[in-house]
This record gives sequence, C-alpha cells and structure tokens, in this order.
Amino acid sequence: MNQLSWNLHSFRHLLKHCIAERDFLTGRSLHTLYIKSLVPPSAYLSNHFILLYSKCHRLLLAARRAFDLTPNPNVFSFNAIIAAYAKESQMMVARQLFDRIPAPDLMGPAFSLFVGMHDMGLDMDGFTLSAVVTACGDDVSLMRQLHSFAVSSGLDSYVSPSNALLTYYSKNGYLNEAKRMFDEMGEARDEVSWNSMIVAYGQHREGLRALELFQEMIRKGMYVDMYTLASVLTAFTCLSDLVGGLQFHAKLVKTGFHQNSHVGSGLIDLYSKCKGAMSDCEKVFQEIKEPDLVYFVCAISACSNLSSPSQGKQMHGLVIKSEIPSNWISVDNALIATYSKCGNLGDARRLFKRMPEHNTVSLNSMIAGYAQHGLGEESLALFQEMLDNDIPATSITFISILSACAHTGKVHEGQTYFNMMKEKFGLEPEAEHYSCMIDLLGRAGKISEAEKLIVTMPFSPGSVGWASLLGACRKHGNMEIAVKAAYQFLQHEPANAAPYVVLSNMFVRAGRLEDMVAIRKLMRDRGVKKNPGCSWIELNRRTHVFVAEDSSHPMIKETRDYLDEMLLKIRKVGYVLEVNQVSLKEDGMEEKEMEMRLRHHNEKLAVAFGLISTKDGEPILVVKNLRICGDCHNAIKHISKITKREITVRDTRRFHYFKEGQCSCEDYW
Repeated sequence: MNQLSWNLHSFRHLLKHCIAERDFLTGRSLHTLYIKSLVPPSAYLSNHFILLYSKCHRLLLAARRAFDLTPNPNVFSFNAIIAAYAKESQMMVARQLFDRIPAPDLMGPAFSLFVGMHDMGLDMDGFTLSAVVTACGDDVSLMRQLHSFAVSSGLDSYVSPSNALLTYYSKNGYLNEAKRMFDEMGEARDEVSWNSMIVAYGQHREGLRALELFQEMIRKGMYVDMYTLASVLTAFTCLSDLVGGLQFHAKLVKTGFHQNSHVGSGLIDLYSKCKGAMSDCEKVFQEIKEPDLVYFVCAISACSNLSSPSQGKQMHGLVIKSEIPSNWISVDNALIATYSKCGNLGDARRLFKRMPEHNTVSLNSMIAGYAQHGLGEESLALFQEMLDNDIPATSITFISILSACAHTGKVHEGQTYFNMMKEKFGLEPEAEHYSCMIDLLGRAGKISEAEKLIVTMPFSPGSVGWASLLGACRKHGNMEIAVKAAYQFLQHEPANAAPYVVLSNMFVRAGRLEDMVAIRKLMRDRGVKKNPGCSWIELNRRTHVFVAEDSSHPMIKETRDYLDEMLLKIRKVGYVLEVNQVSLKEDGMEEKEMEMRLRHHNEKLAVAFGLISTKDGEPILVVKNLRICGDCHNAIKHISKITKREITVRDTRRFHYFKEGQCSCEDYW
C-alpha cells in the first residue's frame, strides 16, 4: 500500500471516529486539511463532513456550508443535510431540499420529515405512515419501531399502513410476521392485502398456499388485476408446475391479460425457469403490446435462466434500440446477471464499469458473478468497496460472499463475514447462509465442525443444509457422517435421488456391497429414479443437448469418434480414466462396460461436439444439469491443453474455466 493510500485510509478512519464521538474540534481540523486540498476530494469525504456537523449540537450552519461546498451532492449528501434540518424542526427548508434530490432514495429524507412532523405535534394519518414504511429500505429495526408506533397510535386500524407493513415483512423475508398481519386485518383486508399475501407465499416458495388464496379471492368475488395474475404465475413458477402454468396461460389469453407487460413478465419467468421452450418465451415477448422497464428486466433475466448467450446479447441490443435508456440501473443490473450466468464475465465487468451509478443490486450481481466464476479475491475486494463506501449489504450479498469463500477455501474469512451479518448489519442468518457455512467447512475437510453447526442451527436446516454436509462427506470419504446426513436429507425429500446415489457410490468405494444393495433396493421400492445427466451447448442460436446412452443427435457418430480420438491423445500425456466415478453402478457391471459409459459422459460429448463445430481457437461454453464429475473435469483439463482451447463448463454449482490444462477452480469444487 503506497503512502497516499495509507494516508487516505487513516484520514477516513479518523473522520469516522470524530463523527462517532461527536469530536467537533478534531473534525474541523480535518475539514481544514480537506478544504486546502491536502487530501484528495471525494463525495464520500464531503458527505461525512456534512454528517459530522449535523450530529454535533447547534452546528447546522456548518453542516449547510459543508453541503454547499460539495461539488456534486448525491442522495447521501441530501439525506444527511435534510436530517439535520428536520432535527432542528426547520421543516420548510427540509422540504425544499427534498424536492431538489436527483433520483431520490426516499428512505432518509422521508423518515427525517416524519420525525420532524411527530416532534412538532403535527397530525399524521395512515397514508403518512404508509409512505414512511415503504421507504424503510433494509432497516428492519426501524420498521419494527414504526410498527410499534402504528399500534400505539391506533394507525394500525387503517388498511393502508397495514398493507404497507404486510408488504414490507414479505419482501424482507419475514413470512410469519406477514401472515400475522394478514390474519389480524380480518375483514378490513382489500385486494392489495390479498395480493401482497399471494406474492409473499410465492416469494417464499409456498406456491400451493398462494394458489389457495387466489382461489379464495375468486370465490369471494374480489377484483383481480394484473398484479394478482402475475403473482399466481410466480406461484406456478416456484412449484415448477409447467402444466398448471400452461393451463393458466390459456385462461389469460381468453381474457386478453397475456398482452399486459406485467403478466407477460410472469409468463416469461415461468417458461424460462420451468424448462419451457425458448419459442414460448419468444411468443410471449412478441405479444406484449407496450413493453415497459419491468418487462425488459424480466425478459433479460429469462435469458440467463435459459443459459442463452445469444438471446442475452439480442436483448441488450433491443434495449439499446428501444426508448428505454440502456443506462437505467435496473436494466443494467439484469444484463450484468445475464452475462455472468451465461459465462461472459468479461462483458458483465465492462458493463458494470461503464454504469454511471451503482446500487446494492448492481454490486450484489457483480459479487455473485465473480463468486460463480471462482474469482473469490475479486468478490471480496468488491465487498470491501461496499463497506468503505457505506453501501448497505443485504442477505443476498452475504450468500455470494460466503459462497466465494467456500469455493476458494477461505475458512477464517467466511467465519468473519458470517458473524459480521448480525453484528454489523443486524441481519439474521437464514438457511442459505448456514448452508454456505456448512459447505465452506465441509469443503475444507472440517466435517465435524460442519456437523456441529448444522445441529446447533436455530431452525431446521432442511434438505439444503443436509445436502451440503452429504456433499462434503462424499468429497472427503466420511462414511459415518454421510449416513447420518443422507438419512436426514431423506426425511425432508424422500423422492430425491441424490442421497441414494451418493450413499450407493460411497458404499461401493468402501467395499460395503451389502449396504449398497440395501440402499438401491430402498430406492427401487420407493419408485425413486435418478435424474439423467445431460449437457448442452448453444451454437449459431441452436441448442444441442447430449444425454448419456442417447444416440438421437444427428452428429453423434462424428462426435463420439472425435472424442475417442481425443481420449487416446490425452492418455499419452497422463490422463487415466477414473472408473469409480461411474454413478450408481449396475450389479455385476464389467470393467469394460464401466469404462465405455465413463468415456462417453454427456459433458465430454458436448465438449467434443463444440470443438468439431467451431473454428480453431474459438472458446466454447457447455452447461450441465448436475455437478461435473471428477473424471470429466480431469479429461477436459487435458483436452484444453491438447487443443489450445478455452473451455467453460457451467454446472449446478459454479463455472469451471479450463485453459492450458488448468481449471479456474484449482481442483477445489
């Protein structure tokens, strides 16, 4: 770190200390150095001087001078100065400043005005409280205070603030509180209340309950609008019920709602996430009469769910040509996520750097992109930038950060960030955060610590937590804990093939053939079938799918011949088939048969087809519906070196970027 960076770091730290301790004299000295340009100017520092003076008693004029000297005041600048005027009951000036905010973030100024009105004894109604609740952002503790105020003042009897509280709870992950609000409203509930609750159930993957509420709405003869219908589509999506969604789509066509952009967004989301055809998405897209910003964002996100790089680029081009500005932050955020999920991290990074401004979603998208591609250092550096600039982290941010730590073996850092959630940001870790921590400890071989964490969680870990522990046991060969994890996994999802398959293969490797036969019999008796592995590659806007033992592809012979030839070449440079990677071996399967099945694994076939169908030197992207197997991972490393090609494989966990015989995961996945 150079001297200037060190000085800036010290200066920032000292300034924050002055604000925390209300140290006006030291703060004023720092401000003098700043004004004399002895410290490089920045909006970040200017904003903190406004904050310093506004928090020190009777220094409103100094705070205003600091604000006026800020060359390009941003939303944070306005929030700080408005809060200062509201604190001194100067509501007229606060209101004038509020009206000057460019693209305002309403939380700070709205709450400041609310506090000022309360302190001055001005009358407030349900609509006033609703506006402030809506502006609460991620500050759950503030919202709970407002809820208490609503109850004590009797404003909770109004439907408007109750709806605002219900919506806030559901959006921020507090489903039980949302249910309680909905039930307590009783007959006062209106269409907004019902719709908010349907959305809440959909967001929390309780699709059946959402559909039950919708049917109850219909029975009561309540008015159904585009938001209600879009929420029902979300319910079908979270249930992965493509058939039910198709039937509902037919009803929408009869009523004409399918041409509405909001409903159309829900249809595109349904088809993209429930393995519908790309042609269905395109048809919905073409039928929308008046596309809006929300619709564009949803359509772009659909391209990432379909792993379609070409469709994502087309959507980007369409946005640029449309009347919707391409620099709208929500559109850019969706494009960043799409490019990242389609393996094009370079374009995602370039777009991120070109954006005129970033919000929490922008940073979350880029942090997640780095994590998915195995660039843990870049993820953590961007997160540190968020902290340095006082940009609030969310639960989603920490999922990406903990995932980045898990994929790069940063155990200590992961534990630090996990503790930071509650201590610094007041965020209660949820199931996904615990799952990331279990994964982090398990990958690092700390199986006992991972098991201890899972049994001491404040709530049930569900199948996701046990799946993470089972995966760690498979990686490190811990049979004892694997049996426990698989049993718990099956308690939650008895029809899921994964625990049966993992245990069966682990039993084979441990020589416990009787146990293997027993687990496979249990699987058969319950009618559980293993999902067939498949891989696909998009070339010239066509998707080519490869499934094990499937010969339907028109170029399967040429693909297999090329693959066999390539396997002979890489064997000469050290590649050895890992026969123990054959999943769920058949009883009595001969070594040769196992070797043949392994040679023609679907990801190898997709890579081989990509190599013979593209020009020399052209990179290829393959997508897989399961975790990449160890043998294929080893083979593709060698193939990338022999062919001098860049090969990217996206499995269910992350991206594997193969180049010159190495993988971006460094064999840690």
